[in-house]
Amino acid sequence: MENVMNIYEGVENRQVAGRGVGTEMMVSRQAQEVQAAMVIAKKFPRNEVESFNRIMQACKRRSLAEQAMYEYPRGTTKVTGPSIRLAEAMAQNWGNIDFGITELEQRSGESQVMAYAWDLETNTRQTKIFAVPHVRSTKQGNKALTDPRDIYEMIANQGARRLRACILGVIPGDVIDAAIAQCEATLTDSNGGVPLEDLIRSSTATLQEKYGITIPMIEAYIGCNVKSFTMNDLMRLKRVYKSLEDGMAKREDYFDLADHSQDAVSEVNNPFEKDPGKLSGKKKAEKAKEAEKPQAEAGTQPPDEIPETPFR
Repeated sequence: MENVMNIYEGVENRQVAGRGVGTEMMVSRQAQEVQAAMVIAKKFPRNEVESFNRIMQACKRRSLAEQAMYEYPRGTTKVTGPSIRLAEAMAQNWGNIDFGITELEQRSGESQVMAYAWDLETNTRQTKIFAVPHVRSTKQGNKALTDPRDIYEMIANQGARRLRACILGVIPGDVIDAAIAQCEATLTDSNGGVPLEDLIRSSTATLQEKYGITIPMIEAYIGCNVKSFTMNDLMRLKRVYKSLEDGMAKREDYFDLADHSQDAVSEVNNPFEKDPGKLSGKKKAEKAKEAEKPQAEAGTQPPDEIPETPFR
Protein backbone atom coordinates (compact mmCIF):
# COMPACT_ATOMS: atom_id res chain seq x y z
CA MET A 1 0.00 0.00 0.00
CA GLU A 2 1.46 3.30 -1.05
CA ASN A 3 1.81 6.09 1.50
CA VAL A 4 -0.27 9.20 0.93
CA MET A 5 1.95 12.22 0.28
CA ASN A 6 1.70 15.02 2.80
CA ILE A 7 0.87 18.15 0.83
CA TYR A 8 1.93 20.40 3.77
CA GLU A 9 5.40 18.94 3.99
CA GLY A 10 8.05 21.64 3.73
CA VAL A 11 5.64 24.58 4.16
CA GLU A 12 6.93 25.43 7.63
CA ASN A 13 10.52 25.32 6.45
CA ARG A 14 9.71 27.60 3.54
CA GLN A 15 8.03 30.11 5.92
CA VAL A 16 11.04 30.11 8.23
CA ALA A 17 13.32 30.58 5.28
CA GLY A 18 11.17 33.48 4.07
CA ARG A 19 11.36 35.18 7.46
CA GLY A 20 15.09 34.65 7.48
CA VAL A 21 15.51 36.37 4.12
CA GLY A 22 13.41 39.33 5.20
CA THR A 23 15.33 39.68 8.44
CA GLU A 24 18.64 39.48 6.64
CA MET A 25 17.56 42.19 4.22
CA MET A 26 16.55 44.50 7.09
CA VAL A 27 19.78 43.86 8.99
CA SER A 28 21.82 44.50 5.86
CA ARG A 29 19.94 47.74 5.17
CA GLN A 30 20.46 49.01 8.73
CA ALA A 31 24.13 48.13 8.56
CA GLN A 32 24.51 50.11 5.36
CA GLU A 33 22.71 53.10 6.89
CA VAL A 34 25.01 53.02 9.93
CA GLN A 35 28.08 52.77 7.73
CA ALA A 36 26.89 55.71 5.63
CA ALA A 37 26.22 57.78 8.75
CA MET A 38 29.70 57.03 10.11
CA VAL A 39 31.30 57.96 6.80
CA ILE A 40 29.41 61.28 6.74
CA ALA A 41 30.38 61.95 10.37
CA LYS A 42 34.04 61.38 9.53
CA LYS A 43 33.78 63.52 6.42
CA PHE A 44 32.05 66.39 8.23
CA PRO A 45 33.35 66.30 11.83
CA ARG A 46 31.84 68.55 14.43
CA ASN A 47 33.36 71.87 15.33
CA GLU A 48 33.41 71.61 19.12
CA VAL A 49 33.54 75.38 19.57
CA GLU A 50 30.46 75.91 17.42
CA SER A 51 28.69 72.95 19.01
CA PHE A 52 29.40 74.28 22.50
CA ASN A 53 28.15 77.74 21.53
CA ARG A 54 24.96 76.26 20.10
CA ILE A 55 24.32 74.42 23.37
CA MET A 56 24.89 77.58 25.40
CA GLN A 57 22.59 79.53 23.12
CA ALA A 58 19.88 76.90 23.49
CA CYS A 59 20.21 77.02 27.30
CA LYS A 60 19.53 80.77 27.20
CA ARG A 61 15.95 80.03 26.17
CA ARG A 62 13.77 80.31 29.22
CA SER A 63 11.39 77.58 28.09
CA LEU A 64 14.25 75.07 27.94
CA ALA A 65 15.88 76.32 31.15
CA GLU A 66 12.65 75.77 33.10
CA GLN A 67 12.57 72.12 31.99
CA ALA A 68 16.31 71.50 32.18
CA MET A 69 16.48 69.92 35.66
CA TYR A 70 14.54 67.29 37.53
CA GLU A 71 14.39 66.67 41.28
CA TYR A 72 13.09 63.85 43.43
CA PRO A 73 13.65 62.89 47.08
CA ARG A 74 15.71 59.89 48.15
CA GLY A 75 15.75 59.36 51.88
CA THR A 76 16.76 62.58 53.57
CA THR A 77 18.43 64.07 50.49
CA LYS A 78 17.28 65.40 47.13
CA VAL A 79 18.50 64.01 43.81
CA THR A 80 18.75 66.47 40.95
CA GLY A 81 20.13 66.24 37.45
CA PRO A 82 19.64 67.23 33.82
CA SER A 83 16.29 66.18 32.39
CA ILE A 84 15.63 64.34 29.14
CA ARG A 85 14.71 67.66 27.48
CA LEU A 86 18.13 69.14 28.22
CA ALA A 87 19.84 65.90 27.15
CA GLU A 88 18.00 65.91 23.82
CA ALA A 89 18.85 69.57 23.20
CA MET A 90 22.52 68.89 23.94
CA ALA A 91 22.62 65.86 21.63
CA GLN A 92 20.97 67.81 18.81
CA ASN A 93 23.41 70.70 19.09
CA TRP A 94 26.51 68.60 19.77
CA GLY A 95 25.97 66.85 16.44
CA ASN A 96 26.82 63.46 14.88
CA ILE A 97 24.95 61.53 17.58
CA ASP A 98 22.43 58.80 16.84
CA PHE A 99 20.07 58.21 19.78
CA GLY A 100 16.66 56.72 20.36
CA ILE A 101 14.50 54.00 21.93
CA THR A 102 13.69 50.68 20.23
CA GLU A 103 11.23 48.03 21.37
CA LEU A 104 12.95 44.72 20.72
CA GLU A 105 10.26 42.29 21.77
CA GLN A 106 6.84 42.20 23.39
CA ARG A 107 5.51 39.07 25.06
CA SER A 108 4.30 37.61 28.37
CA GLY A 109 3.00 40.95 29.57
CA GLU A 110 6.26 42.86 29.22
CA SER A 111 8.42 44.51 26.57
CA GLN A 112 12.15 44.27 26.00
CA VAL A 113 13.35 47.78 25.17
CA MET A 114 16.73 49.18 24.17
CA ALA A 115 17.81 52.79 24.67
CA TYR A 116 20.99 53.88 22.95
CA ALA A 117 23.15 56.87 22.11
CA TRP A 118 25.96 56.53 19.58
CA ASP A 119 28.58 59.16 18.83
CA LEU A 120 29.21 58.34 15.19
CA GLU A 121 32.34 60.46 15.04
CA THR A 122 34.23 58.94 17.97
CA ASN A 123 32.43 55.56 17.80
CA THR A 124 31.43 55.90 21.48
CA ARG A 125 28.23 54.04 22.25
CA GLN A 126 25.99 53.76 25.31
CA THR A 127 23.32 51.03 25.26
CA LYS A 128 20.82 49.99 27.92
CA ILE A 129 18.49 47.00 27.47
CA PHE A 130 15.71 46.67 30.04
CA ALA A 131 12.31 45.09 30.59
CA VAL A 132 9.12 47.13 30.96
CA PRO A 133 6.27 45.16 32.58
CA HIS A 134 2.83 46.11 31.30
CA VAL A 135 1.72 46.99 34.82
CA ARG A 136 0.86 50.29 36.46
CA SER A 137 1.21 50.68 40.22
CA THR A 138 -1.76 52.36 41.91
CA LYS A 139 -2.95 52.82 45.49
CA GLN A 140 -5.36 49.93 44.94
CA GLY A 141 -2.53 47.67 43.78
CA ASN A 142 -0.93 46.79 40.45
CA LYS A 143 -3.11 47.15 37.36
CA ALA A 144 -2.36 45.24 34.17
CA LEU A 145 -2.24 47.36 31.01
CA THR A 146 -4.07 46.11 27.94
CA ASP A 147 -4.63 49.30 25.95
CA PRO A 148 -1.85 49.72 23.34
CA ARG A 149 -1.71 53.45 24.07
CA ASP A 150 -1.13 52.85 27.79
CA ILE A 151 1.59 50.34 26.97
CA TYR A 152 3.26 52.79 24.59
CA GLU A 153 3.19 55.61 27.17
CA MET A 154 4.65 53.30 29.81
CA ILE A 155 7.49 52.27 27.47
CA ALA A 156 8.15 55.88 26.47
CA ASN A 157 8.22 57.01 30.11
CA GLN A 158 10.57 54.23 31.22
CA GLY A 159 12.71 54.57 28.11
CA ALA A 160 13.20 58.33 28.51
CA ARG A 161 15.14 57.82 31.73
CA ARG A 162 17.52 55.31 30.14
CA LEU A 163 17.86 57.43 27.04
CA ARG A 164 18.86 60.42 29.18
CA ALA A 165 21.58 58.34 30.83
CA CYS A 166 22.84 57.14 27.44
CA ILE A 167 23.05 60.65 25.97
CA LEU A 168 24.81 62.03 29.03
CA GLY A 169 27.28 59.15 28.74
CA VAL A 170 28.56 60.18 25.31
CA ILE A 171 28.70 63.98 25.80
CA PRO A 172 31.70 65.36 27.74
CA GLY A 173 30.99 66.06 31.39
CA ASP A 174 32.31 69.63 31.34
CA VAL A 175 29.88 70.48 28.53
CA ILE A 176 27.02 69.10 30.63
CA ASP A 177 28.10 71.13 33.67
CA ALA A 178 28.34 74.30 31.58
CA ALA A 179 24.85 73.72 30.15
CA ILE A 180 23.38 73.27 33.64
CA ALA A 181 25.09 76.44 34.88
CA GLN A 182 23.78 78.39 31.90
CA CYS A 183 20.23 77.19 32.52
CA GLU A 184 20.43 78.26 36.15
CA ALA A 185 21.80 81.65 35.12
CA THR A 186 18.96 82.06 32.65
CA LEU A 187 16.37 81.48 35.36
CA THR A 188 18.15 83.65 37.92
CA ASP A 189 18.99 86.65 35.77
CA SER A 190 15.81 86.87 33.74
CA ASN A 191 12.30 86.83 35.13
CA GLY A 192 10.69 87.62 31.82
CA GLY A 193 9.59 91.04 33.07
CA VAL A 194 7.47 89.46 35.82
CA PRO A 195 8.30 90.19 39.48
CA LEU A 196 9.50 87.27 41.55
CA GLU A 197 6.54 87.61 43.92
CA ASP A 198 4.11 87.13 41.04
CA LEU A 199 6.02 84.09 39.79
CA ILE A 200 5.91 82.51 43.24
CA ARG A 201 2.22 83.32 43.62
CA SER A 202 1.47 81.77 40.22
CA SER A 203 3.52 78.64 40.96
CA THR A 204 1.91 78.01 44.35
CA ALA A 205 -1.55 78.57 42.86
CA THR A 206 -0.84 76.05 40.08
CA LEU A 207 0.34 73.41 42.55
CA GLN A 208 -2.73 73.97 44.71
CA GLU A 209 -5.24 73.88 41.84
CA LYS A 210 -3.74 70.93 39.96
CA TYR A 211 -2.39 68.72 42.75
CA GLY A 212 -4.05 70.02 45.93
CA ILE A 213 -0.74 71.11 47.47
CA THR A 214 -1.38 73.95 49.90
CA ILE A 215 0.96 76.77 50.87
CA PRO A 216 1.70 75.30 54.35
CA MET A 217 2.85 72.10 52.62
CA ILE A 218 5.09 74.10 50.28
CA GLU A 219 6.54 76.13 53.15
CA ALA A 220 7.32 72.93 55.07
CA TYR A 221 9.06 71.50 52.01
CA ILE A 222 11.14 74.61 51.26
CA GLY A 223 11.83 75.32 54.93
CA CYS A 224 10.81 78.97 55.15
CA ASN A 225 7.86 81.31 54.77
CA VAL A 226 6.51 81.84 51.27
CA LYS A 227 7.36 85.55 51.51
CA SER A 228 11.03 84.63 51.87
CA PHE A 229 11.21 82.44 48.74
CA THR A 230 14.07 83.19 46.36
CA MET A 231 14.63 82.34 42.71
CA ASN A 232 16.39 79.13 43.72
CA ASP A 233 13.34 78.10 45.76
CA LEU A 234 11.14 78.88 42.77
CA MET A 235 13.37 76.67 40.63
CA ARG A 236 12.94 73.86 43.15
CA LEU A 237 9.16 74.18 42.94
CA LYS A 238 9.30 74.10 39.16
CA ARG A 239 11.44 70.95 39.27
CA VAL A 240 8.94 69.36 41.63
CA TYR A 241 6.10 70.33 39.30
CA LYS A 242 8.00 68.87 36.35
CA SER A 243 8.59 65.61 38.20
CA LEU A 244 4.91 65.37 39.16
CA GLU A 245 3.80 66.17 35.63
CA ASP A 246 6.12 63.55 34.12
CA GLY A 247 5.03 60.95 36.64
CA MET A 248 8.54 60.53 38.06
CA ALA A 249 7.33 61.15 41.62
CA LYS A 250 4.19 61.47 43.71
CA ARG A 251 2.93 64.21 46.00
CA GLU A 252 3.75 62.25 49.15
CA ASP A 253 7.37 61.99 48.00
CA TYR A 254 7.75 65.73 48.57
CA PHE A 255 4.98 66.99 50.84
CA ASP A 256 3.27 66.03 54.08
CA LEU A 257 -0.33 65.39 53.04
CA ALA A 258 -1.68 65.76 56.60
CA ASP A 259 -4.64 68.10 57.07
CA HIS A 260 -2.96 71.44 57.73
CA SER A 261 -6.32 73.10 58.20
CA GLN A 262 -6.26 71.85 61.81
CA ASP A 263 -3.25 74.05 62.51
CA ALA A 264 -5.41 77.17 62.46
CA VAL A 265 -7.92 75.57 64.85
CA SER A 266 -5.22 74.62 67.32
CA GLU A 267 -4.14 78.24 67.57
CA VAL A 268 -7.48 79.27 69.18
CA ASN A 269 -7.07 79.75 72.93
CA ASN A 270 -8.75 76.96 74.88
CA PRO A 271 -9.74 78.15 78.39
CA PHE A 272 -9.45 74.61 79.75
CA GLU A 273 -5.78 74.31 78.79
CA LYS A 274 -4.70 77.00 81.33
CA ASP A 275 -4.98 77.16 85.10
CA PRO A 276 -8.31 78.89 85.88
CA GLY A 277 -6.73 80.57 88.91
CA LYS A 278 -4.05 82.23 86.81
CA LEU A 279 -6.11 84.86 85.08
CA SER A 280 -4.66 88.26 84.31
CA GLY A 281 -5.69 91.29 86.32
CA LYS A 282 -7.49 92.78 83.34
CA LYS A 283 -9.66 89.67 82.87
CA LYS A 284 -10.44 89.59 86.62
CA ALA A 285 -11.59 93.22 86.53
CA GLU A 286 -13.76 92.57 83.47
CA LYS A 287 -15.43 89.56 85.07
CA ALA A 288 -16.01 91.44 88.34
CA LYS A 289 -17.53 94.34 86.46
CA GLU A 290 -19.86 92.01 84.54
CA ALA A 291 -20.93 90.38 87.82
CA GLU A 292 -21.65 93.68 89.54
CA LYS A 293 -23.56 95.23 86.64
CA PRO A 294 -26.87 93.36 86.95
CA GLN A 295 -26.86 93.73 90.73
CA ALA A 296 -26.17 97.46 90.52
CA GLU A 297 -29.12 97.86 88.20
CA ALA A 298 -31.34 96.12 90.74
CA GLY A 299 -30.15 98.46 93.55
CA THR A 300 -28.60 95.72 95.65
CA GLN A 301 -25.03 95.26 96.78
CA PRO A 302 -23.08 92.03 96.29
CA PRO A 303 -22.29 90.08 99.46
CA ASP A 304 -18.91 90.63 101.05
CA GLU A 305 -17.69 87.09 100.70
CA ILE A 306 -18.37 85.43 97.36
CA PRO A 307 -16.11 82.63 96.07
CA GLU A 308 -14.19 83.88 93.06
CA THR A 309 -14.36 81.57 90.03
CA PRO A 310 -13.45 82.26 86.40
CA PHE A 311 -16.60 80.52 85.16
CA ARG A 312 -19.05 82.71 87.20
